Amino acid sequence: MEYTIRKALIEDMPYVLDLIKELAEFEREPDAVEITVKDLQEDGYGEHPSFFCFVAEVHSKIEGIALCYYRYSTWKGKAIHLEDLIVSEAMRGKGIGTALLDEVIKYAHSMGVKRVNWEVLDWNEPAITFYKKKGAHVMREWDVVHLDESGIKNYVANLNRNS
Repeated sequence: MEYTIRKALIEDMPYVLDLIKELAEFEREPDAVEITVKDLQEDGYGEHPSFFCFVAEVHSKIEGIALCYYRYSTWKGKAIHLEDLIVSEAMRGKGIGTALLDEVIKYAHSMGVKRVNWEVLDWNEPAITFYKKKGAHVMREWDVVHLDESGIKNYVANLNRNS
């Protein structure tokens, strides 16, 4: 199968959003995606981009993405977080996911980062197996912790009450 891996362009964002929505369906969270094409365009292509993205094209159609951003490890230093590695369901098993991950790792190496990290759902055994085959360590003893928008608002409201 012939495909091309390249840096995403601002005009690719509608297709990137389609793949993000496909992933949300797969992860059993179809209504969780709140971002818009405009958000992706503004956040990824402004003066201080919040992310960078690679896309996989098959016959001029975007069939996969790897969306990343920089972070900093207090133990290791510069790092890249792979937020999502997505391949359309129709194109899985054809090497596109590997090619996208390869591109992220090559880019990380060229940037001199000390670590690339990402999360995987504990029930997604095909992804876990894939990542392990690539040499990644799946750290099952760590739990992901986050506050969503509502949690942030409640947190701040409680700070104001306790002041």
